[in-house]
Amino acid sequence: MPDPNESNSIAVESLVDKNVGIGNQPRVLVCVCTLNEAANIESLIHGVRAALPDADVLVVDDDSPDRTAELVQKIAEMDPAVRVFVRKGETGLGSAIRFGMSVALEEGYCYFLNMDGDLSHDPDQLPALFELAMSKQVDVVIGSRYVAGGSVVGWSLHRRLMSRFVNWFATGGLGLAVKDCSGSFRCYRVETLQKLGLENLQSNGYAVLEEVLVRLQRQGASMAEVPIDFNDRKMGKSKLTAREALRSLFQIFSMLGK
Repeated sequence: MPDPNESNSIAVESLVDKNVGIGNQPRVLVCVCTLNEAANIESLIHGVRAALPDADVLVVDDDSPDRTAELVQKIAEMDPAVRVFVRKGETGLGSAIRFGMSVALEEGYCYFLNMDGDLSHDPDQLPALFELAMSKQVDVVIGSRYVAGGSVVGWSLHRRLMSRFVNWFATGGLGLAVKDCSGSFRCYRVETLQKLGLENLQSNGYAVLEEVLVRLQRQGASMAEVPIDFNDRKMGKSKLTAREALRSLFQIFSMLGK
């Protein structure tokens, strides 16, 4: 995993002060992992900044050929709360999320929120996750499609069944006490992530979402879910192929009994 402070073509720069931000509010980092999200990223960032004005935004981009990172950099030049890190020669959602978590740890943030970069997660729902995590001191708050009030809009029957199966398999087989363990819309207390040991995570793909929950639950972390409306992307192409889904299932299966 690259050093968060290592220079790059578009580099991450440490922001001022640790632990608290303006007005002694807890420092919050919103992380968005991207690959070819030029069609969505500007609207997403503006939505995040409007929903959580005091939060910082980190885009971890896997060297997108569609120049996603350049669009983020243009926003960052006008808004110091936004930054981008381009990963060269490394790909995968799992390692990208781990990188974002490492930045939150290195720079002393209090809360780390993760969301997809395709506008399937509505930035307006970010405050609900953050406020529950902060007010109740919950270690992990999940934006859930599968609790009362949650919904999925625009998916085919095949995609719905695949998602339901993954969640049924993971929650049943791994004993996770949540209903939506495959969604990446989450808020973590960074103090809890510090105990996780990012170097111990083994999944580089989508299975990292289940692996993090398994490891945290085994450490006694508290978890909660809030309902969200999940909307299928309108622009761009999904990265979750059938091959990646099968690989994630295999990695989930490998966690059984560990």
